[in-house]
Amino acid sequence: MILNCNSCGKKFVVPDSAITASGRMVQCGSCGNKWKQFPVGKVKNTQPNSRPQKEGSRPKLVQQNIQKPKKIKKTAPKKTREINLYSPEYLAKKHGIKISDAKPEKKINKQEKGKVSFGFYNSLIVFIFFVIALSRILYFAQGFIILNIPATEYYLNYFFESIRNLFEIWRDLITY
Repeated sequence: MILNCNSCGKKFVVPDSAITASGRMVQCGSCGNKWKQFPVGKVKNTQPNSRPQKEGSRPKLVQQNIQKPKKIKKTAPKKTREINLYSPEYLAKKHGIKISDAKPEKKINKQEKGKVSFGFYNSLIVFIFFVIALSRILYFAQGFIILNIPATEYYLNYFFESIRNLFEIWRDLITY
């Protein structure tokens, strides 16, 4: 069922079962106007632009309910507490919690006392740094090493060729 507000003309959809044969008080959600609504098909003597009324009753004067501004309650200022809720005295008295100013010491095992952890990522960075430093030292000392130990020429060439291949693979992965 579609209801029309008599005051502002706003339309509302209400289930048919919500309005009984004896009628029901409804209120406009937009303007706040209240009226008694009867089922649309049941009322016989209706006049245009007037409220539906019961048969046999004489018309009554309709007063619109005007919403009055809500009164603001005056509140007294809050009293300050004599004792702070988080003070050590209050917590000890009310809840039995004792708070001391001394900071608790962390328990340290004898093994952990002198041990400083370097961390996984720091170790990985140091390892990569040493590998790069070693390969650069081998690259610059390659001629000197081959002169003194000629059998290492094939191993050094193979090592540097492998590094070039790794860089080539890495470059291809990044560009494609």
